[in-house]
Formats: sequence, C-alpha cells, structure tokens
Amino acid sequence: MKPELKKKLKRDVAILKLIILALIIIGLSAIVYIFAPEFVTIFKDIDKAKEYLLQYKAASILIFMLLQIIQIVISVLPGQVLQFAAGYIYGFPFGILWSLIGIALGTIITFYLAKFLGKDAMHVIFGEEKITRFINVLNSKKAYTVIFVLFLIPGIPKDLISYAAGVSEINLKPFLILSLVGRSPALIATIAMSRLLYNGDYIWLGIFIFIIVVLFILGIWKHKHLTEYMDKAYIRLKK
Repeated sequence: MKPELKKKLKRDVAILKLIILALIIIGLSAIVYIFAPEFVTIFKDIDKAKEYLLQYKAASILIFMLLQIIQIVISVLPGQVLQFAAGYIYGFPFGILWSLIGIALGTIITFYLAKFLGKDAMHVIFGEEKITRFINVLNSKKAYTVIFVLFLIPGIPKDLISYAAGVSEINLKPFLILSLVGRSPALIATIAMSRLLYNGDYIWLGIFIFIIVVLFILGIWKHKHLTEYMDKAYIRLKK
C-alpha cells in the first residue's frame, strides 16, 4: 500500500472513531437535556450541587465520583464547584478521597480513550501541531517535571495533557501518580477552604490561606531544586 493511501486510511479510521464517539456523547447529552435539563446548571452553584447530591444519601458518593469522571473525560462540569461541594458534603478527608478516586478513574479512562482513538484522532481534535508539541515534551527527559508542574498550577486545562499522554511513550502508572500528586495541593486547598467556610471558621480560613501563600512563595524560590529532584526521579523510574 502506498504511504499516501495508508496515511489517508488511518486518518479516515480516526475520523470514523471520532464520529462514533461524538454520536455517543451527543446521545447521552440529549438524554440529559431532555429528561434532566437542570442537571448541568445545578453544578454551577455550590448550594444547589450540595442539595442535589444529598438527596441520594449514601449513593451520592458513587454519583459524585461519576460526575468527577465525566468532568475529567469531557470537561462539561466545572471541577472547582464539584470539589467545593465535596468539602461541604463529605468533609475532610473523605471529600479528598472521593475526589481523588473519581479523578484517578477519569484520568485512566482519558488515557486509554486516547490510545483507542489514536494519534491521528488527537490531531483532528486538538490540531497536529499542538498535540505533537505535547507528545514530544512527554517523550523527553523533562516529562515528569513538566507533568507535575502543569497539573500543579490551577486553571490550566488538563484534558489536552491527559489525551496527549495516551498517545505518547509515557506509561500510565507514572503519569497517573504525577498527575494526582500535582492536582492534590489545589484539591486539598479547595476542599479545606470549603469546609472551613461551611463551619464558619474564618480565623482558621485566614491562617490556611496564609500558609498556602507561603508555600507558593517557597515553591517559586526552590523551583530549581524541585526540577532537579523530578529529573532524578524520572531517571530512577525509567530503569
């Protein structure tokens, strides 16, 4: 088979996979909007999210983790609101535990979904230049440091990183560990602050915010040492 024909065939297969996936997502979204149109808007408000989850009592844990998985895989729900709701409803440390389980499962699904769809599909979704740049970084010696830092910084879209990881040379285990560790400080801070607000502990909330600011400054100050440590960890785990 000619290289041009082979490349076109791979691209057509990738597009077909994306169409099937899109139809599934559109179908599920249509069901939600038809039978529960208020579903997405509920999770834009912390009090409404709390009320919604509490009505399911013990089963709310499974529902919460499912919502967290959906947020990771297709990013239709705001993650910060879900985490604030976890702090309100489940407290500390269970809010962190249920969140991390949901995030881990969502990351695993995203990683293998990217593998299933393939690199050509990632090119179609995110653009060949952008996804190739991320893949090259994830295949480099600095991969572990970059992953940790990107997941550490709040507000950076994580979906592209997870999908790029699925079609890169990096293994799931180190990627999952680094992404969870990187997410943890912001996650813990969000849940802790939501619980302190819920309890009305404004003095402790102020102390907590001060500690976060100090740690942030120390992180900037010691970023070179952190980078060196991550590089050494990368070499050890590669062996």
